[in-house]
Amino acid sequence: MSEGSISQEEIDALLSGVDMGGLSSGGSSTSESSAEIDIKTLQDFSLKIKDKLAGVLSNMTEKDASVGEPTVEACGRDQLLAKVPEMVIAVMADYSATLSGDHLFIMSTEFATKLVGLINKEENPTLDDMGLSVIAEVVSSHSGAEITELSAGGKLPGLATNPPEAVNQPKAMVRMPQGTFALFTYPVTLDGEAFTLWEAVNSSVADGMATALGGGTKAAQAAVQASMGFSQQPVANASMGGGMNMGGMGMQQMGGMNMGGMGQMGGMNMGGMGMQQMGGMNMGGMNMMGGMMQPPPNVQSLSFPNLQQTTGSGAEGNISLIMDVFMEMTVELGRTKKTIKDILGMGEGTIIELDKLAGEPVDILVNHKPIAKGEVVVIDENFGVRVTEILPAIEHVTSSM
Repeated sequence: MSEGSISQEEIDALLSGVDMGGLSSGGSSTSESSAEIDIKTLQDFSLKIKDKLAGVLSNMTEKDASVGEPTVEACGRDQLLAKVPEMVIAVMADYSATLSGDHLFIMSTEFATKLVGLINKEENPTLDDMGLSVIAEVVSSHSGAEITELSAGGKLPGLATNPPEAVNQPKAMVRMPQGTFALFTYPVTLDGEAFTLWEAVNSSVADGMATALGGGTKAAQAAVQASMGFSQQPVANASMGGGMNMGGMGMQQMGGMNMGGMGQMGGMNMGGMGMQQMGGMNMGGMNMMGGMMQPPPNVQSLSFPNLQQTTGSGAEGNISLIMDVFMEMTVELGRTKKTIKDILGMGEGTIIELDKLAGEPVDILVNHKPIAKGEVVVIDENFGVRVTEILPAIEHVTSSM
């Protein structure tokens, strides 16, 4: 920090909570500046996912939406700040399972306002809490499509993100990934207007994504294999009785291997076997799990008693035990559906039109299940209902499904 003044980079860093000691002369954190990111693999992935993004936007807005050819680049904080407008909508949806790290979406307030207006069918939408929740839902749908694509083939089992959180704030206050990160830029056309959606993931997440797609660095490949249960370290030597030696066999996934038919095992040695996942290896009726000999499990057949029909007399006799139990009975005059906008606009004097016609029987429900119909009457000063029809039992069952 220079004497008597503060640079714009330092102001941006203070607003976003970046450690000033981590800023180089160019104003960027160097903790991950040398991270390797497989841009080509991520570029191919963005080409696959762009049509799904267009589908999400089209389905949610009920308008024509398309996404042009996206770009992927290794980017830093200052570079991203130079691309986006002063005020932005930022949505954090960090990866939380299998992969762990920053996952950020950024869009202009104009793009967000357009989305909220089309989805909520409002002429003058506002980016309040309800509007931001709509944007978070759009991001959630797109993230779900990405997770489905990345999890294909079981390479990233259990992949998940935190629930998206959308905020409307100046770009300098957005919490961005530290160091060098992967930036996806999607050119979007929605209802004839052009917008841009930016997506950023930190270098470790980008490397994990690329590895699941067949690229990435060696370190990320090892991490993905570990998440799938593959060990890269050989276990202790497994020694078999009789001096049997099968040294040098680097065995992986020996599930189901059976050596019970081998006679004359003397003179053979299995010392030095680099065994990984030897589940189910059987040698002469003995299971070998992690180098330890265990006897086979004692499996016995299970017999079940014959099923006999019982009469309902006992149940009918015991119904007297619950005769004094109270149940909620409700008379439903009618129902209707309203948009959130209509509901929030209701006030004193508002008339709500129901789906029942005047003079039509009302529904009588017990524990929210219809059992009868009736007509409304007045008893002294209270409303009442006269039962006019008992519904068949089959209708009770159908209404509860």
